[in-house]
Amino acid sequence: MKFKIFSIILMFIIVFSACEKIAFDKKAENSNISNFNYLWEQVNQKYAFLEYKNVDWDSIYVAYRPLISNDISEDSLFTVMGKMLNELKDGHVNLISPFNISRYDITMLGPVNINMRLIKENYLLDNYYSTGSFVHNFIRNGDIAYIRYSSFADSQITDYELDFLIEKYKDTKGMIIDIRQNGGGYVTNVPMLLSRFTHEDTKIYETQIKTGVGKDNFSVLEDVIIKSNDKKKYNKNLAVLIDRGSYSASSFFAVSTYAYDNIFLVGDYTGGGLGLPNGGQLANGWPYRFSITRTIAIDGKNYENGVKPDYYIILNPNLNAIDNVIEFAADKLLENNKISKL
Repeated sequence: MKFKIFSIILMFIIVFSACEKIAFDKKAENSNISNFNYLWEQVNQKYAFLEYKNVDWDSIYVAYRPLISNDISEDSLFTVMGKMLNELKDGHVNLISPFNISRYDITMLGPVNINMRLIKENYLLDNYYSTGSFVHNFIRNGDIAYIRYSSFADSQITDYELDFLIEKYKDTKGMIIDIRQNGGGYVTNVPMLLSRFTHEDTKIYETQIKTGVGKDNFSVLEDVIIKSNDKKKYNKNLAVLIDRGSYSASSFFAVSTYAYDNIFLVGDYTGGGLGLPNGGQLANGWPYRFSITRTIAIDGKNYENGVKPDYYIILNPNLNAIDNVIEFAADKLLENNKISKL
């Protein structure tokens, strides 16, 4: 296996971002049947998780192909193909038309494990700071830093923002980064964040691309490594809060923490989304995308269906003015013992 630093992997992100440099067969027949067959075949050849998810794609064809004829409307064609794609149960799978976008709502897989009003009123309070995409404050009498990071998509994290956070909370006994219901965004923010919690080069996972039909048709596994740097570090333990709404870049962040002895996950399983999407375009002009890479964690497992927390804790809505997920994480940080990992 070749060792690659994280910046090399960013080429995958650029190439495989949805709707980037969309390619299609200009000679393909533009009919309902032809477009349906083409989309089915593209998934059959390139989708990374058919075997992992135990999806019998041939059976899916048998179920949906009879619903297609060249006489049905565009709306009906879109509906059938959208339902077919949703059999993959993947939030990175979409079909896009001028009148609709097919989607699989990953947040519906589990309960919302966060109450933002409760957090604002009882943890962030009125004097919270807003630094880039982070909102944050001290909790537990100043002993714990609580940082709410609601979206990897809002903006690229800057070194200035991270320097400010680390300097502000350098004397705390532990830090919480809350990415519950964070649906993802810039994967480049993952190494930016994690590099501030280690002084060493750290292999965080392996990745490979689907190259053809069959469960073994993948490229050679490439190691993804976060390089050490001389920037400010937070040297205490970190708790990361997750739930089923933590998707895509949030899952990449979560699965990467498996490589760190000083970071632990608290909450529900993430929603997954550990395959980078690539797209194409049907002959009728409709773009599509689906996951064509897979991620293998440092324990050798594929967590596409959800990254497992180190401590499984579900929000108790019956507690008055208390987020028991935050409280559990804070308690573990204040124990000041060696973290128990998976």
